Amino acid sequence: MEKLTNKEEEIMKILWRLKKGFVKEIMEEITHNKPHYNTLSTIVRNLEEKGFVGFTAYGKTHEYFPIITKESYYKTHVNEDMVGYFDNSYKNLVSFFAMEEKISVDELKEIINLIEKGK
Repeated sequence: MEKLTNKEEEIMKILWRLKKGFVKEIMEEITHNKPHYNTLSTIVRNLEEKGFVGFTAYGKTHEYFPIITKESYYKTHVNEDMVGYFDNSYKNLVSFFAMEEKISVDELKEIINLIEKGK
């Protein structure tokens, strides 16, 4: 599964949240740097060509829906990022966020509890 561009990923996040939508509805959800309607339509069609979204046609209008789940996309790409940035180490990944103060002690304890429950 290929990695999406930032704009494509933004559109997919909207579709994952909406479950389905017309280009006009997707446009309404974009809060900053709104593209032109035709540009957004092209991005959505590219996502369809890449196999990320499907559509139901209503005459000339298309209602789009995600084919790839958010979980499967992120699972694939988080693992790729971990290999590339954190030497394939979850410890390095968590340590990075702890050092950057992006994760609290309570959150770390919660992660440890989840790991211990999984054993």
